[in-house]
Amino acid sequence: MRISKIRARNIGFSRSPVTLRRNLVTNTSQFDDFESRARGWFGPVMCTLVEIESDDGLVGIGTAGAFHGAAKSIIEDYYADLILGEDPRRHEYLWQRMYRTTVRFGRSGSPMAAISALDIACWDLHGKAEGKPVCDLIGGRTQSRVPCYVSRLYALEDLDLLAEEARRWQALGFVRMKQRFGFGPKDGPEGMRRNVELVRTVREAVGDDVELAADAYMGWDVGYTMEMAKMLREFKLSWIEEPLMPHEIEGYVELKLRCPWQRWSCGEHSYGKWEFKELMDRRAVDILQFDTNRVGGITEAVKICAIAEAAGLPVIPHSNEAHNTHVIFSRPAHVCPLVEYFPNVEPDTGNELFWKLFRGLPEAENGSLSLDSTPGLGIEVQQQTVAELEVMPGQTN
Repeated sequence: MRISKIRARNIGFSRSPVTLRRNLVTNTSQFDDFESRARGWFGPVMCTLVEIESDDGLVGIGTAGAFHGAAKSIIEDYYADLILGEDPRRHEYLWQRMYRTTVRFGRSGSPMAAISALDIACWDLHGKAEGKPVCDLIGGRTQSRVPCYVSRLYALEDLDLLAEEARRWQALGFVRMKQRFGFGPKDGPEGMRRNVELVRTVREAVGDDVELAADAYMGWDVGYTMEMAKMLREFKLSWIEEPLMPHEIEGYVELKLRCPWQRWSCGEHSYGKWEFKELMDRRAVDILQFDTNRVGGITEAVKICAIAEAAGLPVIPHSNEAHNTHVIFSRPAHVCPLVEYFPNVEPDTGNELFWKLFRGLPEAENGSLSLDSTPGLGIEVQQQTVAELEVMPGQTN
């Protein structure tokens, strides 16, 4: 089996992610035009969809994450020539060939996301060729059913609606949830108070038996985070996610030292095993949260899980996309204990677009997820949706 064709397409949002701009503190919330400037945070592209076809007609699917479209040109200009004609089952060889060829500029960001998409597509192609699901190729299924935490609960202005949403997820069997903070340092003491109100609203709606986490999406600084951790201590958050920028490892170390009652997580915006090894060596966080289509693909994700197991740290990948769930189900529960579950609901924030792009994704039942034995990643491209959402070169809206 040889790779005969590679196709990369940039896919846009189904609609502008207004929910994110209005209801989530972020790393760019400090700017005056954050809410009004349509391209002030995300551009027109949600992800790059990659399809790799073999000489026997099978097609493997992958995506490049991190909400950008630069991976497409990198694939076309650099990586396609390296892997065309190669056997897609030579995963380690292909990964090293791509990474080492572009290491001078490609150790993170768009090049690593591009490698991720191609690596994922090769694994999907491999699974289809073997007639086996990808999880069975990367170690075998170690979990038959994995609990989910529902990842939603944006910082709605109407606290009654927020409480109603939380109770709705609880009624569907979710005993683990993650909500979003809406305010950061720019918002001063009032913002701190409103963050507390958000968490109090959800905690009082669902009670103490629900495991509740909250996400600051790189929108805080060390001092602000420490104050928020003190104010939120009574609500027993399972973890506070990504309060700092990904390069602020010293800041995360300080948070762990100064606020030992609180668990901290990050990794959604970290790349490759070396960055994760530094997080682990420094004991900077308690939970690692890579996304397989950003971190370097399935080949790299499995390695990071092995390092994390040796370090005694759990890995909870970002989202229930197929590339993440197959990694999770191939690892034991002490390594990958949970699935982050973005439900198929509106308004679309971007995180749920994969429900529209692909058929075959399993849905949570009573707060947990299982995988069937469909070969590869178990998904198919919804070509009509892709055609409608494809962003053409030069397109800005």
